[in-house]
Amino acid sequence: MKQKIASPSRGSSQSGPDGRIRLACVITDLEVGGAERALVELATRLDRGVFDVRVWGISPATEDDERSLLPVLQAANIPAETLDADTLRAAPRVVRALANAWRDWRPDVVQTFLFHANILGRLAAWRARVPHVVSGIRVAERRGRWRLQLDRWTDRLVERHVCVSQSVADFSHTIGGLSAAKLLVIPNGVDIARYATAHPVEPSELGLPAGRRWITYIGRLDRQKGLAWLIEQTPTWFAAHPQHDLLLVGDGAERAELTQLISRVAPPGRVHLVGWQSNVPGILRASDLMVLPSRWEGMPNVVLEAMAAGRSVLAADVEGVRELLGSAAGPQIAHLEDTNDWGAKLTHLLADPQLAAELGAGNQARARDHFSLEASVLAYASLYTKLVGASNAPASTSDLA
Repeated sequence: MKQKIASPSRGSSQSGPDGRIRLACVITDLEVGGAERALVELATRLDRGVFDVRVWGISPATEDDERSLLPVLQAANIPAETLDADTLRAAPRVVRALANAWRDWRPDVVQTFLFHANILGRLAAWRARVPHVVSGIRVAERRGRWRLQLDRWTDRLVERHVCVSQSVADFSHTIGGLSAAKLLVIPNGVDIARYATAHPVEPSELGLPAGRRWITYIGRLDRQKGLAWLIEQTPTWFAAHPQHDLLLVGDGAERAELTQLISRVAPPGRVHLVGWQSNVPGILRASDLMVLPSRWEGMPNVVLEAMAAGRSVLAADVEGVRELLGSAAGPQIAHLEDTNDWGAKLTHLLADPQLAAELGAGNQARARDHFSLEASVLAYASLYTKLVGASNAPASTSDLA
């Protein structure tokens, strides 16, 4: 059973008839993923005696229960629904549906996660006259400047932007143009026990040959993640490490392209594209090293999960990674798409198991000490109670800084 997180004391003037703070959470979809799991952990771990929580997903629900987070919410008795929007043309309908629901329910706070939910959620909250809107900025968005422009245009509808790392907050201010006064950093949290105590998977569970060792990537198959570059390096790297294979765990838009690239450039039988997998903790525990060659990030959950599993990592020097790794970042971070730097650090970590083990143990301790789920959820709870309390306080005491 998940532990409910105690919340700070609150005032008694919330809109709910039972005195609880009504929190509406909105996210682009409710399939298993880093941001999606973070929202569900938040929703299910908030103190139910203080918060009345409901969740909305914009995209259609997956029919695969193993990949859906709806059953988790249902098991926790948290009302949740999806709005079945699969194209941008559905955006006006989504805004109307959310606004209508919120006019009836009258939430005190709307919390949105991810770009599409951020924009549509804040428009709906404005139409429904929700008093407090908090957006979740989880990545330094470099895919298109139009997204940053749209964020700026609708910024007046938002009271606070919660950023997952200081790097994302800096990007959102200097590049995104958002007011620094509205930006707040709440790092991701991780369930340490779930990863630290997981039983390592057997190769046969993934359809892999026995006796091989793994370097593992876990995440979306997306241009952001730099996987084409990673695969192109395998002929050189694998010549020096004949006992290791590269395991690519995940699915996404680049799957067909990466499959073709593997067949053209990778050493035969050394790169395994195994698709989406439910047992991420067990895969990490069975891996010698977790790699993340992303071109941009926010605070990558997979790095935090590898840390919780007691594994060393090798990640590109992008947003949030140094904040996660702390003083141990040096040997575990490489310059973006720098073949020589990556090759040297990969060899260093694979050739020295004692160093890798020491880094893994240090990573796990840092995850436990600095990135617990309890601390993350408590920070959100404190923000919500402060916002709602300040809106009912005299003007002279409504400073939220």
